[in-house]
Amino acid sequence: MTATRAYLDYNASAPLLSAAREAMVAAFDAANPSSVHAEGRAARRLVDNARRDVAALVNGKAEHVVFTSGATEAASTLLTPDWRMGRGAIRMSRLYVCEADHPCLLNGGRFPPSQVTRIGVDADGILNLDALTSALAGHDKADGLPLVAIHAANNETGVIQPIDRIAEIVKSAGGILVVDAVQAAGRVSVDMAAGYADYAIVSSHKIGGPKGAGAIVAAADLMMPTPLINGGGQEKGHRGGTENLLGIAGFGAAARESLAGLKAIGAVRQRRDEAEAILKTLVPDVEIFGTGAPRLANTTFFAIPGIKAETAQIAFDLAGVAVSAGSACSSGKVGPSHVLRAMGHGDSLGALRVSVGAATGAEDIELFRTALASIAARRAGREKAA
Repeated sequence: MTATRAYLDYNASAPLLSAAREAMVAAFDAANPSSVHAEGRAARRLVDNARRDVAALVNGKAEHVVFTSGATEAASTLLTPDWRMGRGAIRMSRLYVCEADHPCLLNGGRFPPSQVTRIGVDADGILNLDALTSALAGHDKADGLPLVAIHAANNETGVIQPIDRIAEIVKSAGGILVVDAVQAAGRVSVDMAAGYADYAIVSSHKIGGPKGAGAIVAAADLMMPTPLINGGGQEKGHRGGTENLLGIAGFGAAARESLAGLKAIGAVRQRRDEAEAILKTLVPDVEIFGTGAPRLANTTFFAIPGIKAETAQIAFDLAGVAVSAGSACSSGKVGPSHVLRAMGHGDSLGALRVSVGAATGAEDIELFRTALASIAARRAGREKAA
């Protein structure tokens, strides 16, 4: 990041890419994209170009992209009992989520709590496929279809779910699958054209775009949820309100960069592995979560025995290293991570997340080493004094 600060919190928000900033600046003077005059049509082209680029990020179709204010709005739009196909109504009678999901899925969206079933995970955070299969087998489709929502990659541990297998289970049960691809897009291959999911959720600021922009990418547009926001018919009537042109333009540029960056993911993994090697050397009893499952190349979620995550996070920050204690959405709350609880680590003092990106350099990892050495030395001093 700089000579004195290291930013290791990409899963919370990736630094704004130059290409995204330039696209936003170019869009500052654009007109309303719903206007029919030449200026409006020029603005519409900016939206259409971004729609194409966001679709390409997950190998989807541009016409099946609906822009939103972010991933949480996208989730709230999709997680509803009320859907439509043409003029006909379709009902989802129950929502099935994962115990380790991000809160925007776990809380059930527009479903009442009585219509939400939570499926557990194993010690590495992988969804219990047998439990999902059993739950869907018992679903009474006479009342409506089952809707399943699952994260592709966990925002805290980086653990990657077996989405292909999950999709098979959901399809066999006649259900609809929503995949939160916020952490996965731009870091692993997401292929909507290959039946990855019925609907995917993506976010701009997780891939180096601006905050305040997200999208739903549908495999097809024959069936869509009733809108969360009604208005002037924007986004083909799926999301009312004048489009956030600056955010959308930046999102599109970031999507292009992220798709190209997938080819260099090995360099990101190297930095992550360097950080983990330092952890194991300086803190031999460190616990790194999710190592028995496939993980994102950029993420390490770990606990230092005897030290509260919040205490260690502050120490890292004072030493010039930005890391997270859990997810950015919940790091200000007291108590263990719900992801750790779901994995069977309910008594943990919490964990820290290091997440790196393409711009993470050797100097950032060296600052991490220095900060961790100081924390480990203080811990050793306390243990000796005790």
